[in-house]
Parts: sequence; C-alpha cells; structure tokens
Amino acid sequence: MAKALLIYAGAALAEIAGCFAFWVWLRSGKSAVWVLPGIVSLIVFAWLLTLIDSDYAGRAYAAYGGVYVAASIGWLWLLEGARPDRWDIIGAAVILFGAAIILFGPRPT
Repeated sequence: MAKALLIYAGAALAEIAGCFAFWVWLRSGKSAVWVLPGIVSLIVFAWLLTLIDSDYAGRAYAAYGGVYVAASIGWLWLLEGARPDRWDIIGAAVILFGAAIILFGPRPT
C-alpha cells in the first residue's frame, strides 16, 4: 500500500509538472524551451503508472485520478499561492475516498 501511494504521488507530481510546463509556454508566453522538461515529466508520469501492482491498467488509472485531483489542489496552494477553499478540500477528500475503494477494495482471487 505504501509503495502504491509513493508511486501515485510521484506520478501526480510528474504529470502536474509536465502539464504546467505546457501551461507556462502556451498561456504565459514563456519560451518553448519549457516544453522539453514538460515532455520528460510526462514520460516519467506514464512510466510510474506502469509500476502499480494491478492486473488492469484502467483500475490503476482510475485510482490514480483521485490522487491527481488531491495533488492538483496541493499544487494550487503551494506553488500557485491560491489557498484552496472548503469545496476544494471536500471534493478532494471524496475523490480520494473513492480512489481508495477502487485500489484497495477486496477482489476475488
């Protein structure tokens, strides 16, 4: 369980950083050089998700979605300086709960 959480946290950081690099380039008018670390980050993100112990990619991706939402709220606060409101926090908590059910729910063997 701890390994999966670390992998998901790393994947979320890599995906958000990669997408943010494109955001900076396309929305903030910065140099296209931002695309290079963005591409590397997105490759790392995809590779990390292959390390999740799941028989099905769709289940691993669905559970990851909750971690991504929570990490995005953290990014909003820590790196963009916008404090999340109660709806951000409640929404992220609900989504994380759902992700935990998907990832850790008992399955027939």
